[in-house]
Amino acid sequence: MSNELNLSEGLQKTVKNLTETFPDKIIEVYQSSGDTFVRIEADSLIEICNHLKSELHFIYLSDVFGIDRYTSDERFEVVYNLLNLRDRVRLFLKVRCDEENPEVDSATPVWKAASWNEREVYDMFGIQFRNHPDHRRIFMPEDFEYYPLRKEFPLLGIPGSIELPSTTPETD
Repeated sequence: MSNELNLSEGLQKTVKNLTETFPDKIIEVYQSSGDTFVRIEADSLIEICNHLKSELHFIYLSDVFGIDRYTSDERFEVVYNLLNLRDRVRLFLKVRCDEENPEVDSATPVWKAASWNEREVYDMFGIQFRNHPDHRRIFMPEDFEYYPLRKEFPLLGIPGSIELPSTTPETD
């Protein structure tokens, strides 16, 4: 753990516990805009999530979101926004996956609330969640071939890819 981090007592205990319990699985710990981020090896996601929930009281999954880093290596990130309500601690847990066949384990077995959030990340970024109980699109049609929040997706969409309502007002 870096001495440069300005962590609250609860976060210090959490980060210390994680780095001691999973020394080979924690890639980095950093702060940005007052929040603490822990990036981990993707293959240890469920193990670390179970530990955070059962041992460190991170019982509330507030959000799951995707990030397109638009890089050639580890292009996509999945971020889990976790809260320990007892100690009033927030932690962002991050995993990365490659551009080709992006895939991570589903956190739904740990927090049921992950289900719809992971479906949204899949729908918008194309990241697959292994062992997800209901892995289907949530906003876009099932046959839609694109992922709208990927950075290569055109701002105005792909003409003809989906039928849109008329923008011309009807006149009498």
